[in-house]
Amino acid sequence: MRRAERAMRVAMNPPGWYPVGVGLLRSLVDDRGESASPGALLMGVLNRTPDSFSDGGDYVDDARAVERALAMVEEGASIIDVGAESTRPGALPISAPEQIARLGSAIRHLSDAKVLVSIDTSSLEVARFALDQGARIINSVELAPAEALGRLAAERGAWLVLMHSRGSMTSMAGFSSTPDDAYGDVVADVWSEWRSAAQRALDAGLGPDRLLFDPGLGFHKNARHSLTLCARLAELAREGFEIVAGPSRKSFVAIAAGASGTARVPPSERLGGTIAACLACARAGASFLRVHDVAAVAQALRVQRALDEVALIDVERSSATPKPAVATTPGASPEEGARA
Repeated sequence: MRRAERAMRVAMNPPGWYPVGVGLLRSLVDDRGESASPGALLMGVLNRTPDSFSDGGDYVDDARAVERALAMVEEGASIIDVGAESTRPGALPISAPEQIARLGSAIRHLSDAKVLVSIDTSSLEVARFALDQGARIINSVELAPAEALGRLAAERGAWLVLMHSRGSMTSMAGFSSTPDDAYGDVVADVWSEWRSAAQRALDAGLGPDRLLFDPGLGFHKNARHSLTLCARLAELAREGFEIVAGPSRKSFVAIAAGASGTARVPPSERLGGTIAACLACARAGASFLRVHDVAAVAQALRVQRALDEVALIDVERSSATPKPAVATTPGASPEEGARA
């Protein structure tokens, strides 16, 4: 969305607590010339951890991490999300100095290469370090530090992705193990809890157009909760915040894809289900999709956009074509002729 368009939307929708969906982060990507397509953009996952649930240990070396990040950009990622602390269930917290040591110089190298970088952390100290190194986005998997991270983002002109979860990763019992009755209406409950934390970030000075909403698929939620959030994501998109969705390789994908009684497939074999969930989230209004398999998801999105464009052209062509007159028999009504 270009600046003139943004100004028009602001004029038409005076901002209150609810934002107007200005989409400043999407606009930054567009203005940098990194996106020529409408719809959801991709955040490529780069874990600098030895123990992440999906690819722990693969990119702890600076050179390999930078190489992988640049490859994901070539494959279609608009943002690289770098993390140095595992968010798998039961993961123990990692100190800020240890996270910073794991991050190394990768963010600086990527920033120098004009790559848009997000730091995946809930630590104020780590977020500050990453911004100093050139990151532009803070991506927190916890709501608790919303005020502190919101203040930092406001001071530094950064963006904050605030993800819904109910506590730390240490307190999360297991993959998709949250009981069904943990939520009444999961969509309404997630929005209400997230909004409360978001208000703290806004009160700290962060503009609503620099705050993004991640519903936290798989975090303190079972498979049914996560699937419901995917299926009803449009309800959350209507609230006006840019949405980041992260279904990639999550356990709810494996549970939904698995036949009864079969073993759950490992994260590296969940690509088909990941693509299905990503397409559903994109069509429901997600602005960004956080994914491991950038090339495959980017291809699926391009094909879906092409199909949607063809369908739209066909609808427009059909509506513009005059309907032929219905032949009727003498004395019959048009309806009777149409049924003949």
